[in-house]
Amino acid sequence: MQNRRKAFSLIELMIVIVILGLLAAMVMPSLTGKGEEAKRDLVCVQMKSIYDGALDMYKIKNSIYPSTEEGLKSLTQDDSYFKDGKMPKDSWGQEFIYTNDEGSIELISLAADKKEGGKKESKDIKMSECK
Repeated sequence: MQNRRKAFSLIELMIVIVILGLLAAMVMPSLTGKGEEAKRDLVCVQMKSIYDGALDMYKIKNSIYPSTEEGLKSLTQDDSYFKDGKMPKDSWGQEFIYTNDEGSIELISLAADKKEGGKKESKDIKMSECK
């Protein structure tokens, strides 16, 4: 009786590697950029949460929104409008920019490049432009 070893041949292994390579080539382009897109979506959720939660509570208590000069820091002084007493930061670890133009409130994240302006993934995110 001949002792046969059960194993994959070199050709079978090469076929599996080629198939896996083809699958990866088809899937990777659709995954590229999804991380940045998710960060941008999270920033919109955070800004809406700050506006609908902390800023509205501030307005109820003080009858007006904080001025641009007072900024979001006014939400962390005296009465904390956040559970941990800290202002949330955007997905890139930066503070949100707050403006109050005669009651028209805008929250802005400078996004990935952390500079004003930018295009594509580096474009600033404005609460008024969030879906």
